[in-house]
Amino acid sequence: MKDIFERIKETPGPLGQFQGSADGYFMFPQLEGEIAPRMHFNGKEVLTWSLNNYLGLANHPEVRKADAEAAKEWGMAYPMGARMMSGDTKYHKKLEQDLADFVSKPSGYLMNFGYQGMISIIDSLVSRHDVIVYDAEAHACIMDGLRLCWAKRYVYQHNNMESLKKQLQQATKVAEEQNGGVLVITEGVYGMAGDLGKLDEIVALKKEFNFRLLIDDAHGFGTMGKTGAGTGEHFGVQNEIDVYFATFAKSMAGIGAFVASKREIVDHLRCRCRWFLEL
Repeated sequence: MKDIFERIKETPGPLGQFQGSADGYFMFPQLEGEIAPRMHFNGKEVLTWSLNNYLGLANHPEVRKADAEAAKEWGMAYPMGARMMSGDTKYHKKLEQDLADFVSKPSGYLMNFGYQGMISIIDSLVSRHDVIVYDAEAHACIMDGLRLCWAKRYVYQHNNMESLKKQLQQATKVAEEQNGGVLVITEGVYGMAGDLGKLDEIVALKKEFNFRLLIDDAHGFGTMGKTGAGTGEHFGVQNEIDVYFATFAKSMAGIGAFVASKREIVDHLRCRCRWFLEL
């Protein structure tokens, strides 16, 4: 038998092993000054390449003014409590519908955080009878959602449509045996490599296979497409995306997320996403 703390000390993990030498520089750097392309680090002005401020809204005068006025009128904690129990407002409803309209979906709803939101969406959409097919380079929030749900899963090689087709064949067979359905999960823009998910080619496979499509468009929302409605708009397949998910942490330079889909699916998520019920 080994003490938990001793095990942690002996096996710090892929990032923990570098903590002593990287902390404060490569890891957890302390940036100072206004959020901008140039900030101060260790007493010097440096270029910053990793800020989630794609459109420069973090310090936009109109945004800061609206922020200050909202805090003055409602304080920092209005409304208190989970929305299902005591915290819903007309402002939530309006923003949800505005976001849904923007990404060409009938309905949407807000989430406090992107990471937890995606985990809960996956858990709420599928049952133990269903099968998930996902891209090998899916974000950690998708991977954690897969680990926590009951559905069987198959992975296809990154952006490899032949591999996806092969996995869909197997997934379809298993889903039919279990009287379930198939959910394909991909990203719009892959944050680490910067390449785009092949949404047009994935959607084309719907002619051959019966599946629903969930897109994590955290990096595409606000930046891709003619109006900024996302990677689906960029490819001209927005209407073929069954469940659209995006966060405010990139282009909007804020915190939070939203999901948009058919009204009955959004209503289902509103009553099933555990983080939403218990927050």
